[in-house]
Order: sequence, then structure tokens, then C-alpha cells
Amino acid sequence: MDGIMSKLRNLDAYPKINEDFYSRTLSGGLITLASSVLMLLLFISELRLYLHTVTETKLVVDTSRGETLRINFDVTFPALPCSILSLDAMDISGEQHLDVKHDIIKKRIDSHGNVIEARPDGIGAPKIEKPLQKHGGRLEHNETYCGSCFGAEESDDHCCNTCEDVREAYRKKGWALSNPDLIDQCKREGFLQRIKEEEGEGCNVYGFLEVNKVAGNFHFAPGKSFQQSGVHVHDLLAFQKDTFNVSHHINRLTFGEYFPGVVNPLDGVHWNQESPSGMYQYFIKVLLHKLLLLATFHFPRALINFPCM
Repeated sequence: MDGIMSKLRNLDAYPKINEDFYSRTLSGGLITLASSVLMLLLFISELRLYLHTVTETKLVVDTSRGETLRINFDVTFPALPCSILSLDAMDISGEQHLDVKHDIIKKRIDSHGNVIEARPDGIGAPKIEKPLQKHGGRLEHNETYCGSCFGAEESDDHCCNTCEDVREAYRKKGWALSNPDLIDQCKREGFLQRIKEEEGEGCNVYGFLEVNKVAGNFHFAPGKSFQQSGVHVHDLLAFQKDTFNVSHHINRLTFGEYFPGVVNPLDGVHWNQESPSGMYQYFIKVLLHKLLLLATFHFPRALINFPCM
């Protein structure tokens, strides 16, 4: 055992000398301290460099076809009720998505920005025991309900059982719904009463859209949209109002999947409408395969517009 220990000692490349043959000096102590601090700083610097994520930006050609781009948004309209706010999207290829409802959530807010609890549709609406049937009579006891579309039927078996069904049928015909109180379904569901009860409220709308990677626009606007003589218009007659306050605050507007470090130029942007009616536009370029994206907030006599190309 002693022989093994002796061999290990012979391997020592730094043999110690007797203390009688060396002395400690002030300069040596300063050099030792400075070198220790320098080594510590170098260690910390290298460790931070190792742990730091380096982001490299590269511009490449997107060769994919038929893929879509996700637009994530969170916008607050403090003076526009949710019941009259709609969202449309369209592009130069002719594809249109009118009054988009899927993947979108609307929250009613009061004048102070507090969220109002959702209520079931039809509360406070006049009760009609026998709804109007398509054939003109009232619903009988054992009869299946098939509501009238009031002239907007697409076929003989087309039924409009809700106010929304009637409005949609009118939209497809390119007609405006001037007085919802004359529509049995709208009167039964309290369409105008619900709008009046939401007077003074605002709306926070958030969610996402899937759009084609071509030039186009999406916009928020009051009223249901429809095409008339090739022109995109919004039906505002049903709300029986002359002006709409489209003041808004963009909480978030992003494109594509989340990626750390990406700067979204419209996040936190606020616009306050001073005039009775307004329209505001935002033009945004999104470089995805030379893609210019136009996003639009669209309003009567005022447009909030976002570009897509």
C-alpha cells in the first residue's frame, strides 16, 4: 500500500517547496486578487453567453401554396355594443367571410370597462305563443315550426326560424332589413329591445382569423354586411341610429404563431373619435413570401382599415 501511495506522489506535477524558500508580498497579493476577480468575470460572461438565445433573422421565399395566415386580434370598442358589431374578411381572390362568428369571442363591457355577464337571448322580449308560419298562419299544436323568410326564401322548403335566419336571408338577397319589429322572429326575440338595453355599452372582441396569403382586408363595422351591385355595404337601418362611435383600443394584433421577440406595431394603439361618425384605416405590411397584409376597421362614413398584399 505504501508503495502505491509513493508512486502516486511521484506523479505530482506541482511539488511543494519549503516555506523557508518563499515569501508573500503585497504585489503578489494584489495580482492574485485581480486575477481571481478577472477569472470570475470571465466565467460569468461565458456562462451568460452560453445561456443566451441568439435570434437570427432570415428572409426566405415561401414556396407553399394554399396555406393560410392566422391573424390574432384583441380590440376594445368602448362605445359600440356587441349586438351591432360584426367582422368581415375578404381578399383579391374573391373569397369573402361575412359576419365571422367562429373562433371569436365578444365580451360586453360597461362605460368603465368592466365586463358584463352574458345573458340568454330573448330576455325581456314580448312573448308570442303561436309564431308565424311560412304559410301565413300561426303555429298549431302538433305542427312543425317553419318560419317565414318574408319574401327572401331561396327555395320552397327554406325556413327562417330565428331573427338571424331572416337577416341572413335578406343579406343573401342584397336587401336591407329596415324595421325588425315587422319581422315576427325579431319581435319575438326582442331584437330592437336588446339593442336599446345595450345602449351606452362597449364591446371587447378577440379571437383569430385564418386568411389567404394574398392581398385583402378585414374590418370591424356595425351592421350585417351584404353585396349590392358588386359593392360591399352594411345594413344599418335595423338599428334605427344615425351615428356610431367607433373609438377603439387595439390591445393586441399579431400575425402567425407566437414567436418571442417579435414587435407588433399596433399593440396598444388607441383612437378616439371626435366627430359624430368616423372611419379609420391601418395599413400593415407582413413580409411572408412578399406578402402585404391589409387589415381594415370599417365603419359608416369612417373606416378603420388594415392593407393585405
